[in-house]
Amino acid sequence: MMEVLLYNRCTHLFFVESPVFCMFAVVKKYNHTKMTQKSRKKFPIYLQILAGMCIGIVGGIVALNVNGQQVVTDWVKPWGQLFIRMLQLVAVPLVFVSLVKGIIGMNDISKFSKMGLKTVGLYIITTIFAILVGVLLVTVVKPGRFFDAGQAVLIAETVSQSAISTNANQTGPLHFLNEIVPNNIFSAISDNSKMLQIIFFALLLGIAALCVEKEKIKPVLALFDSLNEIILKMIDFIIKSAPYGVMALMAGLVVDSSGNASLFSALTIYAITVVVGLLFFIVIFYPFIIHFFTRIPVKRFMKEAYPLQLLAFSTSSSSSILPVTMNVAKKLGINDETCSFVMPTGATLNMDGTSCFQAISIIFIAQVLGLELTMAQMITIIIMTTISSLGTPGIPGGSYVVMTMVLTSVGIPPQGLALILGIDRPLDMLRTSVNVTGDIIVAALVEPKEKTG
Repeated sequence: MMEVLLYNRCTHLFFVESPVFCMFAVVKKYNHTKMTQKSRKKFPIYLQILAGMCIGIVGGIVALNVNGQQVVTDWVKPWGQLFIRMLQLVAVPLVFVSLVKGIIGMNDISKFSKMGLKTVGLYIITTIFAILVGVLLVTVVKPGRFFDAGQAVLIAETVSQSAISTNANQTGPLHFLNEIVPNNIFSAISDNSKMLQIIFFALLLGIAALCVEKEKIKPVLALFDSLNEIILKMIDFIIKSAPYGVMALMAGLVVDSSGNASLFSALTIYAITVVVGLLFFIVIFYPFIIHFFTRIPVKRFMKEAYPLQLLAFSTSSSSSILPVTMNVAKKLGINDETCSFVMPTGATLNMDGTSCFQAISIIFIAQVLGLELTMAQMITIIIMTTISSLGTPGIPGGSYVVMTMVLTSVGIPPQGLALILGIDRPLDMLRTSVNVTGDIIVAALVEPKEKTG
């Protein structure tokens, strides 16, 4: 008996209380924690959104087969509508704060007045061109026509009982000015459909601040910097709930469309349309600009830009790879002074890929919902998308917030975002590649020709 007890005690001391065993236990626990963290990282937010979309589709189909449509409508769909309302909630603060912060932060324009005006002008021109390309593509291809027209009418009536009424009661050719200049900024802030008025006030406030002595506006700039960080964190919280919101929205959409498979055909054509529009800039438009308006050889430009485009594609963030973008520009012969001004400004203001994507997406949603857009509304989309692109944050999901604003402004139900959220990630990766390439293009155009190459 004593031998057994002694053997058990020695075994306990060696395997349990020994330093070797303790070290093994610590390593095992560390590896378990590390594996858990890795497994979480392997399931990022865009995969969660895609999973939520798939679960919502399957849930909607199951509800149709077991006569559970009312359950989805009453208990599931409202959570998706809540997600859209949260996006709308931060739309006004995001655009207002981002625009004011961006304009006040451009105080270097006083030092580089010629360079600053030329840079901003080129950004606006390329952005408008990108939007026009998107509008032309989606108008010609009409991916929304692949969705059953009868079901589109039913969904539109279910999503929103109000018809598009923007600019419906014009009394003269200059009536649109009333939609741009507010007579009461607080009244405009309380109405998401008055976003153009909010943008006008933000631009006016930012430009006025630039005309004041720099020392006097330091507290204002600090305030808007802090507000911007807080709003971006709020967006981060909201985007984390996106998988559940998309799941609820897709379940409701499938039930509303009675499981019509034509929706997925329309989505496929929509995705192809976006890809074609974005590749047009990378493969045709940007090389054309390089060849005819700079001294940089196209082959050299493509060789240097290709790794950057791959990096942007993988990270889906133009802001995080800003140092790499500047380094590529310097390799192409663009000097430090131009890079230090144009590149940071471009990371905030230049969103060619995002602008093209948004134009296609907004009109596609209108097509699926069976909504006919007037010429005035098309012009509003172009203007709104151009100006709001200046306030689109360089973070994943930032464009969702801006799109809810533009959709609301032209009377399109923002719930239509559910159509595209599930397949947005690969499109987001590609449009980031376009964005960073566009920054280099503008820098090459701003740089004096005799210094490039």
